[in-house]
Amino acid sequence: MIKETLNLALIQSHIAWENPVQNRAVFEENTNAIFPEVDVIILPEMFTTGFTMNAVKVCESMDGETIEWMKKMAVKKNCAVCGSIVIREENKFYNRFIFVEEHGRLYYYDKHQLFTLAREEETYTAGQDRVIIEYKGWKIKPQVCYDLRFPVWARNTEAYDILLYVASWPKKRIQAWDTLLKARAIENMSYCIGVNRVGLDGNGYEYNGHSGVYDVLGNTILEENSLEKESILYAVLNHSHIQKIRKRLGFLNDADRFDFL
Repeated sequence: MIKETLNLALIQSHIAWENPVQNRAVFEENTNAIFPEVDVIILPEMFTTGFTMNAVKVCESMDGETIEWMKKMAVKKNCAVCGSIVIREENKFYNRFIFVEEHGRLYYYDKHQLFTLAREEETYTAGQDRVIIEYKGWKIKPQVCYDLRFPVWARNTEAYDILLYVASWPKKRIQAWDTLLKARAIENMSYCIGVNRVGLDGNGYEYNGHSGVYDVLGNTILEENSLEKESILYAVLNHSHIQKIRKRLGFLNDADRFDFL
């Protein structure tokens, strides 16, 4: 059964460099401050560490402290909690998006497009699986940061409802972030969400947020007065909006057919 409205909280925050304990404490404080009740809480990319290539120092396992913390927060707030962290598995490192439901079910997606400008591919292994999360009747497609630049990987061949990006997207390229989020919503006829961090990282790169939520037609549904500061942003998605627009404008039916290799 599909829940007609999905209530989201996006936490746009500074991230302490390679300090999971401090970051979990800050995000727990932010999570506790979320009001009213929501269905999904969304955290940025590598929310416990910042976008680091020092995977050996900060990596965790799938039964590590951060995932246990996410499970605890999901139960406490009676909602799903998601974001990406550094995971080590079979001697490989992954920039892994984790989605934890309040009843304990867990999904994960490994970042596919690795950011070669930061030599991410020298540390992390690229994921190859296209993942759809089914939550309260909604189909959610998770993506991580640099994935945003590659429309074929995000192509809506699964009739998903939400395209969800978590990111560490720097200020100097923020215009691309704003533009591509809107474009992905329009071309895939889905809600498109992007949650980005703010502040400086350990390499001196500056981040200025611009977290966003766009509807099927590319209209923003967030207030813009919190675009560049630490904040908790709220959005309400309506499933009937997707169905109404897709029925009236059947653009997805006209898309080229192809298989992913």
